Amino acid sequence: MTPYPEEPWHLAGQMYLSLWLVPSRELPPVADGTRPVAIAGRGVVGAAWVVYENDSVLHYNELLRAVLVRDGHRPRVCITDIWVDSAASMAGGRELWGIPKEMADFDIDRTAGVRAGAVTRKDALATAAFEPGRRIPGRWPLTYRVAQTLDGGLKTSSVRSRSTVRTAKARWTAHESGPLRGLGCRPPLLSLALNDFTIRFGDTARAPSPPSAPPAPEACTWNEPTGGG
Repeated sequence: MTPYPEEPWHLAGQMYLSLWLVPSRELPPVADGTRPVAIAGRGVVGAAWVVYENDSVLHYNELLRAVLVRDGHRPRVCITDIWVDSAASMAGGRELWGIPKEMADFDIDRTAGVRAGAVTRKDALATAAFEPGRRIPGRWPLTYRVAQTLDGGLKTSSVRSRSTVRTAKARWTAHESGPLRGLGCRPPLLSLALNDFTIRFGDTARAPSPPSAPPAPEACTWNEPTGGG
């Protein structure tokens, strides 16, 4: 078994994100017990390239696709497809949170904007080009929960992040026979560069309750007999 850090994972780096409104019939399957959030017959799909670096507990590259879902009335994010180039990240993501990570090879060039590509042994996954635009002042917090299937049940995990944000223009292409083929069919609704982010992913394990102390033995009192004839 590949060793991996215990949760929560503290991560930092750069994220390049695009969002689409996709017809519901084209959405990938989501976690059992959840349903895609529908907006006029369309679902919200995000795809992102992520570089985990700096003070991250693990350093690796990542490509993911996710769908906005609801668990009852609660909004969640379900990661439907994801690839990394770290065996420890793959093992931890699968075993801790039910995130279906696979391995891939990445080529990410950040010298002029961002140019990214990823391939597996079987598929050419996707390429993208991001041109960062205007920086939005401040560092923006975001808190949400990821919903996945783990051990036959629904597993939700907390995510807390903070980053600087830039608008961006993005062009995506995906191999027409690959798992992400839908990403190249239409331009993104919105693209962002989330720079120098910090993320806390997962929940702190609860410490077991200490065993209760055994009851104190009852005190025995000897009363001298009173005199009497």
